[in-house]
Amino acid sequence: MSDAAKKLTIFYDGSCPLCTSELGVYERADTDNALVLVDVSSASFSGDEFINRSDAMARLHVRFDDGRQVSGAQSFVEIWRVLPSWRWMAKVESIPGAVPMLEMLYRLFLRARPCVVRGFKRFQGTFGKSDPC
Repeated sequence: MSDAAKKLTIFYDGSCPLCTSELGVYERADTDNALVLVDVSSASFSGDEFINRSDAMARLHVRFDDGRQVSGAQSFVEIWRVLPSWRWMAKVESIPGAVPMLEMLYRLFLRARPCVVRGFKRFQGTFGKSDPC
């Protein structure tokens, strides 16, 4: 099965405007309909045998068709890998130490996320609700 034929389920925090905006960028780039988006902030999401709401809200997770699941920086690499216009970004995985470095940066971002989201909301309020990308 080619990368483009694989489905990738993305578990994301839909209550986060930054997360929703970023997933919107990926969704628009999904010309192969490879992404299945699951808003874990939705009242209809209660988790399953592989992921619970608390873990899903804490960081980005993706699940492959075969049930394997990854989170954090590796999630982004997997998303990039299935999107034709983003595949070049997935090549970062071939650079020694790049994904662990991205994971470290992602963990730092998660600590700052509440402040970043507040700033993003102010930006949206000032410049309109449209997606800045």
